[in-house]
Amino acid sequence: MKTTLVLAALLVAFPVLAQALDRGPVTNLPLPRYVSMKASEGNARRGPDTSHRVDWVFTRRDLPLRVTAEYEHWRRVEDAEGQGGWMHYALLSGVRSVLVQGDMVEMHSAPDTASGVAALLERGVIAHLRACQIDWCRLEVGTARGWVEKRHIWGVSQDEEF
Repeated sequence: MKTTLVLAALLVAFPVLAQALDRGPVTNLPLPRYVSMKASEGNARRGPDTSHRVDWVFTRRDLPLRVTAEYEHWRRVEDAEGQGGWMHYALLSGVRSVLVQGDMVEMHSAPDTASGVAALLERGVIAHLRACQIDWCRLEVGTARGWVEKRHIWGVSQDEEF
């Protein structure tokens, strides 16, 4: 009887604990989540304080970063290559961007490979993210706008739609 009660309590509590782990303790926003660099340069530190040494310096404004943890005014972030550390939240923006991962990626006029090609995007291009469907995202790069397959970009979850 006692074992059954303990098991029942664990089954009820476990989804709540799992949900709590999926949310940042400071912002209550989902973890992991994507943000972008607000500044043109930002230090990624070993720990969440200015007394910690700088492990990495990001030097591209609008670079997409994945937030994996939060502590007070600090966010642990990583880039597409897994480099990163703790950054002050003032250096980050909720405005979404993505990084093109392939060479000469086709940006289509509609979310369909049969649609016209609006632009070709080189590896490393940063694009503003406007919308996402299950397999496609609408991007903006300068004056070019169009749809790119998710598999060619970094900065959005594979199951993310908006």
